[in-house]
Amino acid sequence: MFDIDRLIISFDRGLRTLFGPAASARPMPGDDIPDNGLNAAQRRRAAALMRVDHTGEVCAQALYQGQALTARAEHARAALERAAQEETEHLAWTEHRIDELSGRKSLLNPLFYAGSFAIGAAAGLLGDRWNLGFLAETERQVVAHLDEHLEKLPSDDRRSRAIVAEMRMDENRHATTALEHGGAELPPPARALMRIASAVMTRTSYWI
Repeated sequence: MFDIDRLIISFDRGLRTLFGPAASARPMPGDDIPDNGLNAAQRRRAAALMRVDHTGEVCAQALYQGQALTARAEHARAALERAAQEETEHLAWTEHRIDELSGRKSLLNPLFYAGSFAIGAAAGLLGDRWNLGFLAETERQVVAHLDEHLEKLPSDDRRSRAIVAEMRMDENRHATTALEHGGAELPPPARALMRIASAVMTRTSYWI
């Protein structure tokens, strides 16, 4: 039976993700590193890259909330909700860093959230093996994306680099946990479609 209470909670979390300030139980990585040495162009580039990372965390929140809503087994739902909690911390870190760099969040975040939530809910309806497999593949692609950002961020931007490095470790752990809970490997066409969707998000949120 569909759980209307969970749907209401998911809707509330969506509003908080998009319009409320995110909070972190852990200290922000790199918070003790001096924020200096970046010129105006470097700050703009770093802010744009962190905006992409922030939008990625918005999408992750939506995906995991959608997946948890339709997950069948309690252990699968618990794994998704734990991942979502850590993504909330990532959301707070990237949001704070964007503010430090005098940047802005993507104007497309509500659109990306809605689309990601729908995809997550659909994944959950396929069953827990595929649901957790989708989580694992999502995290693998996020790790690859963060690796690219570590290469693109200015070498002197140690604060942003510390945040991205910590996020990468968390995402890698989420992927491993999902597989340990019985996640299935997604077929190549599904992985390719996910990469295409990710590319659309990263390229548009960099500018908009």
